[in-house]
Amino acid sequence: MATVLICRRFPRLSRVTAFSTTAKCKAESGSSKSKQKKVENLEIADTGTKSAATIQLLDPLDYRVFYNPSAYAKSRAASRQHSASNSGQALGDAFTSPGTAQVQHTVGAASSQAVPPVRNAHPKPRSKPLLEQSISAHLSAAQTKEEAEKEKMETHDSKEDPRAFQKGRPEYRALSYDKFEPVDTLPLEEGDSILHSVATCEGSQSPGTITDCFRKLSRLPVEEHAALVSEPGFDTLCRCAVRNIGLFSTSDLIDVLKACVRLVVPPAHPLLNACEKEFCRRVWDMNLEQLLLVADCWRCLERSVPSYLSILFSYANMHWKDLTLPQFVQLIYIIGEGRRSPADLTQKVENMILKYLDSFTLEEVGAVCLGLFKSLGDISDRVMRKIADRVSLEMEDMSSYALVNVLKMLRYARMDHLPLLKELGKVIPSRIPTINIQGIMHITLTCSSLHYFDEGIMAAVAKSLPPKVTYCRSKDAAKFLWSFGCLDYEPPNEEEFYSSLVEQMHRKLHEFRKFPEHLLTGLLGLAFVKRFPEELIDYALRDEFVQKTRGSKYELKKDLFTLGKSVEIECPGYQGSRLPPQLYREITEMVLDFAEQEIYVRPEIVEAVSLLKSMLGGPEYVKNHMILPHTRSSDLEVHLAMDGQPIPFNSKDPAAEKKLKDIGVNLTDDLMTQLIKGRPDSQSPVEVENEARTPGQERGEEALTPHTQNRAVLSGGDAGLRVEPKSGRCLEAPPSLALNPQPRGVKLAIQVSNRNHYCCCSKRLLGLHRLKRRQLRQLGYVVVELPCWEWFPLLKRTRLEKLSYLHYKVFDPALLGGAG
Repeated sequence: MATVLICRRFPRLSRVTAFSTTAKCKAESGSSKSKQKKVENLEIADTGTKSAATIQLLDPLDYRVFYNPSAYAKSRAASRQHSASNSGQALGDAFTSPGTAQVQHTVGAASSQAVPPVRNAHPKPRSKPLLEQSISAHLSAAQTKEEAEKEKMETHDSKEDPRAFQKGRPEYRALSYDKFEPVDTLPLEEGDSILHSVATCEGSQSPGTITDCFRKLSRLPVEEHAALVSEPGFDTLCRCAVRNIGLFSTSDLIDVLKACVRLVVPPAHPLLNACEKEFCRRVWDMNLEQLLLVADCWRCLERSVPSYLSILFSYANMHWKDLTLPQFVQLIYIIGEGRRSPADLTQKVENMILKYLDSFTLEEVGAVCLGLFKSLGDISDRVMRKIADRVSLEMEDMSSYALVNVLKMLRYARMDHLPLLKELGKVIPSRIPTINIQGIMHITLTCSSLHYFDEGIMAAVAKSLPPKVTYCRSKDAAKFLWSFGCLDYEPPNEEEFYSSLVEQMHRKLHEFRKFPEHLLTGLLGLAFVKRFPEELIDYALRDEFVQKTRGSKYELKKDLFTLGKSVEIECPGYQGSRLPPQLYREITEMVLDFAEQEIYVRPEIVEAVSLLKSMLGGPEYVKNHMILPHTRSSDLEVHLAMDGQPIPFNSKDPAAEKKLKDIGVNLTDDLMTQLIKGRPDSQSPVEVENEARTPGQERGEEALTPHTQNRAVLSGGDAGLRVEPKSGRCLEAPPSLALNPQPRGVKLAIQVSNRNHYCCCSKRLLGLHRLKRRQLRQLGYVVVELPCWEWFPLLKRTRLEKLSYLHYKVFDPALLGGAG
């Protein structure tokens, strides 16, 4: 049935509520049945069902009717977005804002455009707005409740959520503080009486009396706690406790601390300072149950107590064999919340996990993983695999929160446990809509970190994210973009997905000043899938932001390098900020030095270079280097003429190189004409320009850009003539080849890939390597791959077999055909 949206226009209107009615309702109705219908329709609205109420309005003053068939399905969602912020507002306040406004109510994204009004109705006296206001207040209350529930679902409580495991066993009641435990509320009058007696008898109360005062005051109504803590009488009570702190029994002192938790005493309060010192002094006279309870109270108070924890861990180390299962899990929780892992407990923790693994509840498994993850505790592959084995068998029975905690530790351990990941693909997609945004982020990040691609998981994430993107922190938005870019996945709703996240990055721009690594993470993820938001890139490459990256705890130079060079290659029209040339040189040196020590010497690469030199005729025919240093992987460069003959280009003449560097070459029009004249007639000036802008990416070389023209690179089909800056590292250059250009051919960039270039157990290339090959092609190279599943097995075969394989790869007629 088609529906109609009626938008009332009232004098002094500040907001308007849309009412859904049936198309059969006549807007101009004013019959004697209207009063009865008003009562019936109000009852319908009060039922709370999903169906829209059928309402007939009595000749409202100057209203408009908008026809919208989709409104029936969208009306509830739209109402939530536009509901009043205060459902308890007085009836007479709804339409009292100054001025007169005409408001068009939009329903969902699909109905955002205005539809011409059907007609205007007859004016109506202003004396009957009660029905509309009553229904508006009712709907507003329901919508506000729904919004509050959604807000609660999306909000991660970092203090309470990790404690869910404590509800699984009664033993935790003695090891932890449960602030939700019901207590008998103390009347306010009695609280005043206690404070008065404290002031009257200051200095004469016994420790037991002081403890009893704290117990009773903590039972005052929660809403009174903040005022109580600031009362002079409470301050007097605290001073009395501090003066007598050494006379308290341990159980009384624990009760005082528990009262402080319930009263939400500030973590830096003098009473807590005294309590911490006293508990540190008494550790060796307390039992483990008391020690863990006190540590839990400190966590609830959000007070950092490194000295107490250090003594607690020493105590636990000495009494390790006495730990029960609940005590062990509670200890791991405390270790995690303290963000430090005692090195001397590592092996004992592993042994205890193996001892109790089959007896843990699934929530306890999640708690153990979270504690290890937060404390960055080392764990062996053997133990992590045992945990993953159990989780993969019982995943359907595990809460999403506990499961996410296991995934965090799996990611930290860098373990691609396939049975668990495959089971994750079956269980988690249907749960995604019910998981908060941070949980979804950790699921997605685990998949990308482990290079595991599951389209069902990623599509479910992409579908669920846009409506809740405003709940993303800067970190969440960045990790989503990185994960999808890393796995090179663009979902069915890619435009909505990416635009919503980019908008959120704009909204969170202020957070990137404190966490610059998140902005670079997000922008690199976008670059992997060939998306370059200009304003964000301009901000990230500004000197001010670059300076902020130097203060980060992460090394961000390489990320800046990858982003800056990618923009130069793939965004020729970009006019924003650029990284300074000196920074490019500095990072290039760092990357290439690393490559010489760690990449060029890998056996699979060394073998390929040696065989190519033998096959092609010598070292001048192949070069093992980074054509694109910002992509952080090596290439074997080979040049072929159009007839398929290899072209020598890797000349290393120190004398010629020094001469070129010291003297330089002026790029005159005559020289340009001379260099171009020898090319085939079919080559266009555009092709000449493109080749001239193709960087050879020798060691220390920068790409030629409008902002960093420190040298020119003129490619004569197979060789380059470089003009060096006055200072800088000496580059390898083949001037003789440049002055005698060879016939136009093809430049091969041979990739010796390994499994880390691909998604786990697949041939799906990861985002960074997809970006690299895309840019190589854009710079005129033909990419040839020696895939790991072909080349690595050949390393164990005969030399003849390897040469035959390389000959097939390099002299493939299709390469020359494509180049021509």
